[in-house]
Parts: sequence; structure tokens; C-alpha cells
Amino acid sequence: MKMVVSLFGLFLILGVAQGGVFKSGPAIIEDLRNAQPPSSRIVAGWEAEEGQFPYQVSVRMVGANAVVTSCGGSILHEQWVLTAAHCLANCDTFVVRFGLTNLTRPEHIVESTLKHIHPEYIEIIAGVQRDDIALIEFTRPIPFSANVQPIRLMNSAQKNTNYAGVTMIASGFGLTDDPWNGGTGSEVLRWVLQRGISNAECRLWYNAQNVQDPIICSQFYNNTSQSTCQGDSGGPLVFVDADDKLTQIGVVSFGSMWGCNHPVPSGYVRPGYYHDWLQNVTGMNFDWSFSSEDDGSSSSEEDDVTSAPEEDDVTSAPEEDDVTSAPEEDDVTSAPEEDDVTSAPEEDDVTSAPEEDDSA
Repeated sequence: MKMVVSLFGLFLILGVAQGGVFKSGPAIIEDLRNAQPPSSRIVAGWEAEEGQFPYQVSVRMVGANAVVTSCGGSILHEQWVLTAAHCLANCDTFVVRFGLTNLTRPEHIVESTLKHIHPEYIEIIAGVQRDDIALIEFTRPIPFSANVQPIRLMNSAQKNTNYAGVTMIASGFGLTDDPWNGGTGSEVLRWVLQRGISNAECRLWYNAQNVQDPIICSQFYNNTSQSTCQGDSGGPLVFVDADDKLTQIGVVSFGSMWGCNHPVPSGYVRPGYYHDWLQNVTGMNFDWSFSSEDDGSSSSEEDDVTSAPEEDDVTSAPEEDDVTSAPEEDDVTSAPEEDDVTSAPEEDDVTSAPEEDDSA
């Protein structure tokens, strides 16, 4: 077996060894000058196109002694972002970027100090634990757009589903290779295909204590280098459900000390286990059923919370040729000046990305 590691930042780490649990460092490109080395990433993946993952966010956490780390997350509602508990543990300020495929060009940058960590997660210990799930709350609604949309969560009836052999998609800004191979954080959002495996198979790699029922595991799709890595923690694992809607079935939680270029699986928290907690915290029901959606009704208080975005390129699995191509060069080179993006916004403001004229 291998040792389990938290997948801090915008990257994920795969594989684990039996024994202790380790935290990983920050992994955000614009903070590398002031932050610790990153610890997780998307490996052997493709660059995302604009609007392909409108539910993906980047979360920058400020902890003790102003140490900056970063993770991924997903939009559940205009005032709620889902992420991993170990990302928010022992941190007090969170700067979230919405509507982005490049860290320097978000549609909105919002600061929050409101975190909700699952009560069974022991924050002082941090690291890899059961119930590694948390929420960031915003006092003002985040404006939705084609590039900023919520993702539907796995429903409670699906919480014990065996996804072995199912094709999944993980995304994030994590490392593109292991640190000892010179891997660095990605400025652009990347995604990778994964293949679901059973928890029984996952326990062949990890200590059974780390692969309990609320965990789902995935492995490389067709290349052993395909994985999440350091910095992808808290980010979404999704698949196309039976009704052809994109559904989040995992929150990136842990990976292996053996590194990312290795066939070891990664572990994710199954959100289907936590609908009662989510409703208690938010006052909204994110659970749903196929029958209620077929009838045009929803068990959620807001239809746009539990349904996946209507965009065709989001609700179906991307075709390989469509996604492996890099974004148009003009879209990337027109990023605003670095100083405009990396500075923290005012606490109460929902900050839109700088206008291009301002950055010229």
C-alpha cells in the first residue's frame, strides 16, 4: 500500500501508502512568489476551453502567518461553493475566482471569511480524514453567466453506486508533473479523463481506513500518467448521468505519496452522503430524483441549483478533438496586468475581472 496525501491547491495527487497522512502545499500560479511549493495537479490532461467547465472555481486560502495555499471547488448555488474540508482547515480568508480558464482572467473575484466544515471533520488535525467536505458561503449572490454556472450533485439514492468502469472527468489548476520532475502549477484550467474503480479495488492500494463508504476512487483512463495532482483538492469529479446531465460524483480528497505519474488511484468524497448536512447549512435541498426531474419538478428550492448547465458542450462528455485543442491565442494573451488580478478584492465586494481597456 501507499501513503495517503491531501490534495491541496488546484492540483490532485494520486495513490497512497499505508501509514500516516500528509498535507500538501499551495499550488496557485500567481502566488508562487509568496507561497510554499505546490502539491497537486492535473497530469497528462488537456487545456479547457472557455465555458467548458463553468462550475469550476479556484480557491485561494490565507492561513496563519499569511501563508497562501489554493484548491479547487465547484459552484452549487450563487452563494455557495463546495470544496474539501482540508482546504479550508485552519484558514480564515478565502479568495474565490469564478468563470475562468486562466487564473489571470476570471469573470469575478470574491473574498469570503465564511466557511462551513463538516462537523465530523477534525479541523485541528486537518489532512486526510473521513467527511472531508466543506462549503464557502458568500454574503452576496455571484452573477451567473455562460461561464459561471452551478453543477448538479450526485443524489442520495446514488451514494453507494459502484462506478467501476465509468468514464469520469476531473479538472483543476494543479501541477502538471511531480515536483521532483520539475512540475509546476498550471495557469490554465486543465482536465483529464478518469476511469472509476470499485472501493474494493481501491482498498488494494490504500489503507481501508481511508477508503470507507463515503469515498469514490478513480484511476487513469488509458494512460498511466493521467491523474489529478497537488493543487486539485476540493475540485469536482463529474460524469454524464443516465439523463445525459453532467453530475458531480466526487470532491477531490487524497492521493499518493508515490506521485502523480503513477497508476495509483485517487480518492474523492461522495457528495451523495451529505445532502442532510448540506441542507442544514444552506437551508436548501440539493437532492433530487430522476422521476421528479422527468415530471418537470425538482426537490430543490431552486431549479438552477440541482440541474446541470444547459450548454451543450458542458452537459455531454467533451469530444476528444474538441477539447484537446488549446484556446485561441488572442484569448490568452489579452490577460490583464498581473497586479490587477492578484490583489485581494474588498471584502464585501463581488469583484468583476478588470476590463481589458483598464489592463492595457
